[in-house]
Amino acid sequence: MMAPILVAVTLGVGESILYEAALSFLGLGIMPPTSSWGNMLTNAQEVIFKSPWLTILPGLMIFITTVSINLIGDGLQSVLNPKIQRH
Repeated sequence: MMAPILVAVTLGVGESILYEAALSFLGLGIMPPTSSWGNMLTNAQEVIFKSPWLTILPGLMIFITTVSINLIGDGLQSVLNPKIQRH
């Protein structure tokens, strides 16, 4: 029973990161004194043409973190699920 719950939690973490970043970008999430990737993207809009790395780095970190956590969830699913055939 614990294996499916663990896999569902790891896959939900990536989704939660995306939701938090999107809400913070729209101004509905974490408020600006607290640091957030969505807040970083919002603040970088003003200087996107002078300093493009200010938007590229937070966006890249959101992508890398979300994909990494989803890959961990997929790996856990393949290890913990006895019904999957291993070659």
